[in-house]
Amino acid sequence: MTAFALELGVGLLLLVVFFANLAARGEDRRWVGGVAAAGVLVLTGVSLIVSPAPPAFGGMFVQDGLALFAKRLFLAATFIGLLGGLALPGAVFARRAAEYHLLVLGSLLGMLVLASARDLILLFVAFELMSIPLYVLSGFAKREDVAVEAALKFFLVGSVSSAVMAYGLSFVYGAAKTTSLAVVARALPGGDPLLVLGLLTAFTGFGFKIAAFPFHMWVPDTYEAAPTPFVAWLSVAPKAAGFVALFRVYFEGVGSAVALWVPVAALLATLTIVAGNLMALPQQNAKRLLAYSGIAHIGYMLVGFAAASASGTAMVLFYLVAYVFGNMGAFLVVDAVARSEGSENLMAFRGLAQRSPLLALAMLLFLLSLGGIPFVAGFWAKLYVFWAAAAAGLYWLVLLGAILTVVALFYYLLVAKRMYIEPPAVTGRVRLERTLALAVLLCVLGVVILGVYPNPVVMAALRVAAPLF
Repeated sequence: MTAFALELGVGLLLLVVFFANLAARGEDRRWVGGVAAAGVLVLTGVSLIVSPAPPAFGGMFVQDGLALFAKRLFLAATFIGLLGGLALPGAVFARRAAEYHLLVLGSLLGMLVLASARDLILLFVAFELMSIPLYVLSGFAKREDVAVEAALKFFLVGSVSSAVMAYGLSFVYGAAKTTSLAVVARALPGGDPLLVLGLLTAFTGFGFKIAAFPFHMWVPDTYEAAPTPFVAWLSVAPKAAGFVALFRVYFEGVGSAVALWVPVAALLATLTIVAGNLMALPQQNAKRLLAYSGIAHIGYMLVGFAAASASGTAMVLFYLVAYVFGNMGAFLVVDAVARSEGSENLMAFRGLAQRSPLLALAMLLFLLSLGGIPFVAGFWAKLYVFWAAAAAGLYWLVLLGAILTVVALFYYLLVAKRMYIEPPAVTGRVRLERTLALAVLLCVLGVVILGVYPNPVVMAALRVAAPLF
């Protein structure tokens, strides 16, 4: 029972939200979101005291250090996302708030199962449980044509990625004669071409899930059209789940055969870093800019993955923690400005430092973290990832990443220029709902604390990554 404590907790919370909606009266049901957020906060606290447990279902489901680290990350990100979304405007959202939160919790349940999956079938089912609610949520504002188009694109690309992944995993099953990832890992050093082909094909499916280039085409439109608090969560939690699944499939127990994936991951990291940063440069919509920026950050995480080592894996995990606070915080500030100005264009940020200095300072901290400037969380994240890649001999990849980091500073500092140098087009403070302000504050604290004192999270990541190798 201990192994499933968090999954059972989310399942129970789903039922509570469902029956709360049935008992609700009136058109405004946003209070149901408060129930969901409070429940996720309680589960986040519970996750801190849950300890590793023996494998369940014959080794299909594991509750080890990596699973617990990832689940704490998912729960924390979900709480911030739900908190930021409690004040979403509009009569439609007020009426359908329970539907929104049930879908988020359903996707969260899929992430939790995915972090513990050590079987091909459970892995695929968990991926779909995580993904299907995301397709619905991306088109939540279904009366808007742009939202429907973005959701359709997300669904079609996601369906293709699932098909490609299933096709690749079928080859893996055919070669290994089992769905157990532990047995597959032991079979890989034999070099069966069919097994390697299956894993390469499945890697393509993973590329869609984490939005690496050239499998990123759904990202900009989906991010622009979907509700911003949901996008803030979408940009981090499912990506983190995808990376944890990558570690499970391609690293855990593989041994010396792990070197097979170094050139593949290095090539994908190169393409993703270059494409993400270059496509972000001309963007004038803040959400699209952060979308392409996010693609570039996936590339930086793939640099750590390409190191194919315990330190590389640990630094990717630390990067994901830093990215949760920096990226979610940036999206939530964009949401606050867009609600006030009625626009997500970068011009809406003009003179923000004069109108709302604390909000502008928060956005500046998030941009500095995403840009890798000392001493905020993103600086250590990039430094540690590059350090791990250099230790693996990938000096050219480190050099490329460092150069493109400088390129990324251009579009991050362009937003800072709008806020601090250009005069405001209108006067008056940007109104910020209390729940949204609290979510932004949590992200600021995460960015600053990890920037000043990253060691506890780094050591925790190293502890959970070491057993994989």
